Amino acid sequence: MTAQSVNANDPLERERAHLASSRAALRAMRADVEALDIKDVTANWVNAAVLQRQIDERIAALADLAHTPLFFGRLDYLHAPGAEKAEGAEGERFYIGRRHVHDGDGDPMVIDWRAPVSQPFYRASKKDPMDVGTRRRFGYTGGELTAYEDEDLTDAAGGEQASRLLQTEIERPRVGPMRDIVATIQPEQDEIVRAGIGGTVCVQGAPGTGKTAVGLHRVAYLLYAHRERLARTGTLVIGPNRSFLRYIEQVLPALGELNVAQATVDDLVGHVEVRGADSADAARIKGDARMAEVLRRAVRAGVTMPVEPVVVVRGSRRWRVPAYEIEEIVRELLDRDIRYGAARDALPQRIAHAVLVRMEEAGEAPDDRVQDAVARNAAVKAAVKAVWPAVDPAKLVLRLLSDAEFLAEHAAGVLTEDEQRTVLWARPARSVRSAKWSAADAVLIDEATDLVARTPSLGHVVLDEAQDLSPMQYRAVGRRCTTGSATILGDLAQGTTPWATSSWAEALTHLGKPDAAVEELTQGFRVPREVIAYASRLLPAIAPGLAAATSMRESPGDFAVRAVALDGLDDAVLAACGEALAREGSVGLIAADARVAVLGELLTAAGLPYLAPGEETTEAARLTLVPASLAKGLEYDYVVLDEPAAVVAGEPDERTGLRRLYVALTRAVSGLTVVHAEPLPGALG
Repeated sequence: MTAQSVNANDPLERERAHLASSRAALRAMRADVEALDIKDVTANWVNAAVLQRQIDERIAALADLAHTPLFFGRLDYLHAPGAEKAEGAEGERFYIGRRHVHDGDGDPMVIDWRAPVSQPFYRASKKDPMDVGTRRRFGYTGGELTAYEDEDLTDAAGGEQASRLLQTEIERPRVGPMRDIVATIQPEQDEIVRAGIGGTVCVQGAPGTGKTAVGLHRVAYLLYAHRERLARTGTLVIGPNRSFLRYIEQVLPALGELNVAQATVDDLVGHVEVRGADSADAARIKGDARMAEVLRRAVRAGVTMPVEPVVVVRGSRRWRVPAYEIEEIVRELLDRDIRYGAARDALPQRIAHAVLVRMEEAGEAPDDRVQDAVARNAAVKAAVKAVWPAVDPAKLVLRLLSDAEFLAEHAAGVLTEDEQRTVLWARPARSVRSAKWSAADAVLIDEATDLVARTPSLGHVVLDEAQDLSPMQYRAVGRRCTTGSATILGDLAQGTTPWATSSWAEALTHLGKPDAAVEELTQGFRVPREVIAYASRLLPAIAPGLAAATSMRESPGDFAVRAVALDGLDDAVLAACGEALAREGSVGLIAADARVAVLGELLTAAGLPYLAPGEETTEAARLTLVPASLAKGLEYDYVVLDEPAAVVAGEPDERTGLRRLYVALTRAVSGLTVVHAEPLPGALG
């Protein structure tokens, strides 16, 4: 491997010239789209509006981001890809970048990183060069191409060597929201990114292994490889909270993908306004998969057997369907276990069919129009209303949580009496609107809604921080991809809810994807070696079955643990923040939720401006004050961790508290300073 800097004028200038030509070609591609005139090619205003929207999206996708490298690598093939590898055959050269760019003749100047021909950039090695002679990486400073580095893959005897530019890119200070990792994807990450759309993939990833970025790049890859299919069925990224979604929202647009929806689980189940909160025990029971059976029973509770026949009058004739025959129809629909609403829609047609049989026996020749008319007959509609009444999911859940007898009837043998008392509201609400619904209640309403009518399925769903979901929340997400696939991302060691999953097999079963492949990422790329080693001391207590993560970072990172007197804690935290701000990059001050207000006042009094989680850092404001409960998934160049004992004490139990602490310890990219007055947890002593 040889490295060349800006002083190597000739090769570097040629690469800069290619970059300038590629940017000019991209501008020309965008100008061509902007110049399209559609006034004479659409039949009506609806078609015109749809086409114009597609053109606008195409124009936005062709934007040239000035400070984002258009290409980051080059592959020099030994032979033409796909051609017979004949001796003396001339290979081709491809520049690998974030999107495809072609010149005026249609010849490629930059190849999309997702194209098959780009795959060797991530996977080729000296052991398996994949017909690549030289792999070149480019270094950039402020959007300007400043260096390149070549790796000769034909020298099998030379051994693998670390890339200096790759290492520099991984360790580059992080200012602003999460950015893509397209230039640094590693072989094990690439295998997950390019996995087929047909199956679900679960990624168990230790902190700093890039699992979130892998999931987002997987969406971008699937949209490239299966664009028409996913354009019809849709894609969705689900994150743990709004702060997290704001943090990651720029990754996909930087890769040219603008139409991927993002939501939290609470957004998905937002049938009612959430204004209340459950105790930990109540939330755990409401989130238990057993509640699905309670709801299934309650939804069907209104179905009753008929006691009167249905008499349909048409003209001078009266057609009678006896009660016992209607009961047979009702029982058959119940036995089929189809959704409540679908069965209710089928019932009048089944009764009408029974009437048509009698008509045919009497010598008439009714057709489908007659059957539809009979199904709309007032007598049939009245019978359906009495036998199979409509169900309002929110009202049903309201009754379950307010009426002890109703709950006991449908939870018998499923929930214990103590569990039933725990989930019942202390003050029953009078209406859906006045009820103080909790987040767990909203999930129950979503389950009931699906029991009544099928939830539409998407083509692909990415679920991040999945370890924190309850079984009922897994079911809610699974309903959104019953006919599609999913990418599940998480870390069992970072589960910080009372209902956090203990195994991916269990979680995937609740999700409805029990056959999903589980991949494990243990090679860290962002968290410094000393930091991840320190945090990993907690693993035996919080996740005994998981292997400790390692780090490929060459630098150990800045790491310090400072014990101070109780009355000196605040000053020590402010001093640590000042030291971090003296360096380049973002700074996160992470503290127990109960300490955030106090620290906010201290920062203001000290003249240190600070942001809330998810807000974009700038040179004027690089410090973010982060409640420990919102730290998951976020990263900062430097982290100051305030009083670990308070972070642990802020959770319902010690194990959950230690998991929360593990999360907080692993948010640092370049350096971590732990400041404490109380004794540290035993594992960190």
